[in-house]
Amino acid sequence: MNTDPISDYLTRMRNAIRANHKVVEIPTSKTKREITKILFEKGYILNYKFVDDVHPGMIKIALKYHPTSKLSAITELKRVSRPGLRKYVGVDEMPSVMNGLGIAIISTSHGMMTDKEAKAQKVGGEVLCYIS
Repeated sequence: MNTDPISDYLTRMRNAIRANHKVVEIPTSKTKREITKILFEKGYILNYKFVDDVHPGMIKIALKYHPTSKLSAITELKRVSRPGLRKYVGVDEMPSVMNGLGIAIISTSHGMMTDKEAKAQKVGGEVLCYIS
């Protein structure tokens, strides 16, 4: 049993990047699916696939690397809100990751979105993680 599935997700991604793996497999959940979709939309991962025919379902994520230098598109994955200490922000307190070069993933009442989208929609929420 995993008490913090988002932290597990980020740790699996971080370990795969450090080992220069092309693909990482992660057990699925609704939250993890939404985070994966955001990472794909923002260009941090190459592609993804939801595999539901196995139990538990899996997410296969193709990691993105620079073609010549072999550096990952993701340099840092940081968990912010955790089960022991939740971190909520309003619209006026929205965090900026690397002065706007990175993203913060926010869980709002309007669904999962980036910090910039939350500011545009004028909603606050729980800051799940920083990605740069």
